[in-house]
Amino acid sequence: MRSFASDNHSGVHPKVMEAIARANQGHALAYGEDSVTAEADALLHRHFGQHIDTYFVFLGTASNVLGLRAVARSHHAVLCADTAHINVDECGAPEAMAGFKLRTVPSRDGKIEPRDLEQFLADVGVQHHNQPRVVSITQSTELGTLYTPDEVRALADFAHGNGLLLHMDGARLANAAAALGLGLGDISGACGVDVLSFGGTKNGLMHGEAVIFFDARLSTEFRYIRKQNMQLCSKMRFIAAQFTALLTDDLWRENALQSNRMAALLAEKVRDVPGVRITRPVQANAVFAVIPQRAVAPLQACYPFYVWNHLTGEVRWMTSFDTTPADVDGFVEALRKAVRD
Repeated sequence: MRSFASDNHSGVHPKVMEAIARANQGHALAYGEDSVTAEADALLHRHFGQHIDTYFVFLGTASNVLGLRAVARSHHAVLCADTAHINVDECGAPEAMAGFKLRTVPSRDGKIEPRDLEQFLADVGVQHHNQPRVVSITQSTELGTLYTPDEVRALADFAHGNGLLLHMDGARLANAAAALGLGLGDISGACGVDVLSFGGTKNGLMHGEAVIFFDARLSTEFRYIRKQNMQLCSKMRFIAAQFTALLTDDLWRENALQSNRMAALLAEKVRDVPGVRITRPVQANAVFAVIPQRAVAPLQACYPFYVWNHLTGEVRWMTSFDTTPADVDGFVEALRKAVRD
């Protein structure tokens, strides 16, 4: 099966699998006290800066929720786009597990700006309202668009200027950095991000995400939060080894560039298919489109993908690090047939 539903559907990059196998030699200290985890931590510092504090967890949702929980209490509000993953696709976990309230604003192609957040400043100091504490953005966004470094800095400046913090959901940070031709730290910590959820699963890892604090004063209690929320991996080396592979010789960039290129190729090839309309800017590894309703089910039977909006008929096609031009050609041929029939 070749899928265009999610980059989570892809397998594990061979170099990552080899790194797991190498880590599976003999015994090692548990809970991250091993040399493999130390090596991965050193690489994270090299990419994101020497003053960071890093923690591995199993899941992307956990990295978002626990990263936010470390800096927000139950009387706080986290401000995010209406399309944000933490708002739409985490089954209420941020509010249920961390207790704070999500306050959403309408986004434009998945992005928000400082002017969207000004309305929430009226709540500051009012005891009847959740107090704004964190601005959370997604890079790349749920709609496949990118924040430029200047846009991230503007949000960070707004947040910090009003006593707030900036969190970044970086499940696809690698795709964004590769598309912008920048380093991972260049579009996160260097732009004023305080807490980052750095994803690997969507870019060739088997499992595992990293929570990165760019100010260690924010993470003083995180080790206890991670343990209490069942995200402290006893055999941490098997998560860490994957990140070592990903961050060595820029494998992260190679994988992300491949998936981005395949999304661009897909968008180019479907533009002239009758009845197909690209609906969003194609900037990373996602293509959003509207296709004839009759074509959806036959195409999904060949190549799984998601209907993003059942009211408008908008669909989402995701490419992965292992998507090939042949996969794209096969998909486009199936799309043409489904539209024609």
